[in-house]
Amino acid sequence: MSRLGLTFACDSYDRIRALQDGRVQPEGIDLNIVPLPVEETFYRQARYREFDLSEMSLSSYLLTLDTDEPPFAALPVFPSRMFRHQSIYVNTGSGIGEPADLIGKRVGVPEYQLTAVVWQRGILAEHHGVPVESVRYFTGGMEQPGRTEKLKLNLPPEISVTPIGPDQTLSALLAAGELDAVYSAGEPAGFGPLPQIRRLFTDFPAVEADYYRKTGIFPIMHVVAVKRPLYERHRWIARSLTKAFSAALDIAYADLTQRNALKVMLPWLARHLDDTVSVLGPRYWEYGLEPNRHVLETFSRYSHEQGLAASPRLAEEIVLAQASDSYRL
Repeated sequence: MSRLGLTFACDSYDRIRALQDGRVQPEGIDLNIVPLPVEETFYRQARYREFDLSEMSLSSYLLTLDTDEPPFAALPVFPSRMFRHQSIYVNTGSGIGEPADLIGKRVGVPEYQLTAVVWQRGILAEHHGVPVESVRYFTGGMEQPGRTEKLKLNLPPEISVTPIGPDQTLSALLAAGELDAVYSAGEPAGFGPLPQIRRLFTDFPAVEADYYRKTGIFPIMHVVAVKRPLYERHRWIARSLTKAFSAALDIAYADLTQRNALKVMLPWLARHLDDTVSVLGPRYWEYGLEPNRHVLETFSRYSHEQGLAASPRLAEEIVLAQASDSYRL
């Protein structure tokens, strides 16, 4: 029987490694995996639809659902998750000592619709009293000039978003004090060497753990999105792929608990894993629709409240419910 050949673009993560090296193979599919940095994958897939399936920004994917003919369908598979309190940076001369001090300030963001930034604005608004519209946003590249929004936005007038200059970067503007803060996914170049740049939440592990205890949310950053016409022609691939991604995830969990020879270059991995499980539980990086319903629907609400998504969506409107559904004996 012939197998369906599909190309999948994704960064090289421990949770997909068993797919990359062939220990796990999706039923009926030959998966050609193209390892690429996330920004390259997002850019090429959003602009040119180059891959049958790819890692995709949750925010960008959600916005495609508002188009007349949504180009993608997402599996309930989440290759990237991360708490985002830790990646809010401030200039020490800005007078920002606590989150409420952000009100009225100039804040740099790589893109207004960036998933990490949607989470950060939502968390600051809901849990720290910083309304989304109370900040002036400036968009552009963190380290390279010329970055623009991947998708066209139509924001309400009360939200101020201005591109920085064509030769400017967010990192340099933050270091110079021309921006008061930056919400981002990565660290600005000056963080560490430059004393004028620090994190808003200095004890971020404690803050993020407390956030999880209160909300049960481990933020989803990326989904695996399949070209919708491909899915419509071969609906069986949703379940086949999800089963394979889940099997690879189980192997990654097992690798973390191996102690005779460390598979991860962290000398105190056992302690780190114990600390993580004590807060998040043993299956802290879970796939599937129902285990992630609250996370997906919270993000969808944030996106709508921030002038991005047309309306909040239920989890089954965001990811394919079929991919999580299974028979019972």
